[in-house]
Amino acid sequence: MILIIKHLFHKNYVGLSLWPFIILKNDRLKEDAILINHERIHLKQQIELLILPFYIIYVVEWLIRTLIYFDSYKAYQNISFEREAYRNEKNMDYLKERKPLSFFKYL
Repeated sequence: MILIIKHLFHKNYVGLSLWPFIILKNDRLKEDAILINHERIHLKQQIELLILPFYIIYVVEWLIRTLIYFDSYKAYQNISFEREAYRNEKNMDYLKERKPLSFFKYL
């Protein structure tokens, strides 16, 4: 299910997956197939990890990478979940061919 909550987002962020929802900054973004695919990859990751562990690992990985890079945005870009989603967001068949727990390849 896709929700629109325009005041939730900071700067350049336009989408977010909080199982079972994809939350977007504006209604136009529903037509952005690449963004929707990116967020669906996150929903798959969340299901694989039984939801709550996904969020815990995401935050811990972001914190560790922030300490490594001294840059919170660079840390975000290097979270394994984000790396998998960004690298495969243009492949509309990715979720059909994706192996379980594929984000481990991006740690």
